[in-house]
Amino acid sequence: MDSLRRLVCAESCRALQEKLESWYRDYEINSCDQNLNRCCEIIELNSQIQGQLFTILNETSREGGHYAGVETIKTRLLPWLGTCFSCATSGRHFEDSLSLTHDSVEKERQLRELASNQTFQLQELQEELTSTRLQLSNVQQDLKTSRAQEEDALRKLDCLNDYEQQIKILRDEITILDAQNSVLQSRLARSRSPSPRRSEIKSSSLLPSRSCSPGRARRTNTSRRACLITRFGDIYAQERLDAETLLRTYISDMEMVQRIIYIAAVESFSAAKMAYRQFKIRVRDTLSLGHSGPESLEDTVLDYIVRHEDLYDVQASVNEVIRSMNINPKISFPPEIDFIVISTLIRELCCVAFSMQTLIPPLDIAFGTDGELFSETKYYRSFDSDFTALLVAYHVWPALMEKDVVILKGEAVTRRGALRFVKLFSCSGLAEVEVAAEAEAAAVALVLF
Repeated sequence: MDSLRRLVCAESCRALQEKLESWYRDYEINSCDQNLNRCCEIIELNSQIQGQLFTILNETSREGGHYAGVETIKTRLLPWLGTCFSCATSGRHFEDSLSLTHDSVEKERQLRELASNQTFQLQELQEELTSTRLQLSNVQQDLKTSRAQEEDALRKLDCLNDYEQQIKILRDEITILDAQNSVLQSRLARSRSPSPRRSEIKSSSLLPSRSCSPGRARRTNTSRRACLITRFGDIYAQERLDAETLLRTYISDMEMVQRIIYIAAVESFSAAKMAYRQFKIRVRDTLSLGHSGPESLEDTVLDYIVRHEDLYDVQASVNEVIRSMNINPKISFPPEIDFIVISTLIRELCCVAFSMQTLIPPLDIAFGTDGELFSETKYYRSFDSDFTALLVAYHVWPALMEKDVVILKGEAVTRRGALRFVKLFSCSGLAEVEVAAEAEAAAVALVLF
């Protein structure tokens, strides 16, 4: 036991391994004598270790008595000693044992490297997992923040809608108060006028009779009409082109862009006329309660609307136009964009259309359908039209009308080859046939003649 402890403490085997490794590294640069000296040193060290091992073997066998360990010595030690002293096979067995030792050492080294690599990869995965958890925590925090902001925005939007409703109610109340104020002022003026009937008779006999002067709306009708016609032309020349340029950034089809603008104009006039009728009904109901004066109720209502056009809720009409355009089957728009991008054009058209309803007579746009007979008095042909075609493929801009008279021409595109249904009336009844574009044009021309 003491000999084994001294061998372990001496670390002779570790020194032998280190000498072998050092000799292997420097073998190519050493001289022959240096390599032989190194080999002799290693043999001497190995012989010392072998001597110590034989001493331990002797002590161990002595501890077992006369017969203990005999079988092991016969089967293990004696055959090995025989092979070591055999000249024919000693070198081959040494090389085989050396190669086996080298292979085992190499495998142990590979196992250690594999274990260290797996440990390093495991650490990297743990670090990535920690980083991912941290990022997930940040994303969850951002999501909570965005949800809180969205809820706050929804609350503000609800408050804004309440404010808009209150503003609308206040506007209606202001309208009613203005009407009541007008009625009170007219009554006050009548109460301050001289009351004796003789003075009235005398003054009427001395002064010539004069008719009541027209209201403000009728007096300014001509100037307002000229301004509105000019403004409608400016919208066609400027705002329409701006909206067309804006839409071309989202839609590549020029025909679809022009259809969108035309339908926006048509829907704007329709929404503005509806808003004008509703506004006129409210004003008439309010003023009819205390109306008394030289002017008729209709003139008074018209004067009030002309003076208070700023009470027109144009944003409601814009929203109505956009809603109507969203459900129109003739036009389409990319899902990520809304028709609100041309709200400036729609707002201007609604304002102009509302003001045109206050004229006497009011101005309106011409009704147009795809496939109708092209009219030289109503429309100009677009530059890309087929100038020999007689039918309208689609409209670019509506014509401005005063009853049946064309004030400003619109713009349309004419094409050949369009098919549509034509209703022909005969003595036997109504027959509906489908004809080509040229045959339809000829039929319509014959009917006109």
